[in-house]
Amino acid sequence: MYSIIEQGGVQFKATPGAKLRVPLIDAEQGAEITINKVLLAADGDNVKIGTPVVEGASVTAKVLEHAKANKVLVIKRKRRKDYRRKNGHRQQYTKIEIVSINI
Repeated sequence: MYSIIEQGGVQFKATPGAKLRVPLIDAEQGAEITINKVLLAADGDNVKIGTPVVEGASVTAKVLEHAKANKVLVIKRKRRKDYRRKNGHRQQYTKIEIVSINI
């Protein structure tokens, strides 16, 4: 059993027990959340494809932690002009564990 969900504009393959790093969610650590944007739900030969979402399907997940990803350096430079800019960025994310898939 698996499903394709959309969270924060990004699509993920969710299976029960899987741990995913999704864009930051406004929820407390340890809370259970319900994701209603299920694009595809499959259980063996029973496959439901949404247009764009599967009606009545949802995924229940538990929030494990909020954290920041590794730093990404952004460097701008123009040759022979003595122009240099260095900027760092750390994207925030939420780590969730898929509890159940409701078709």
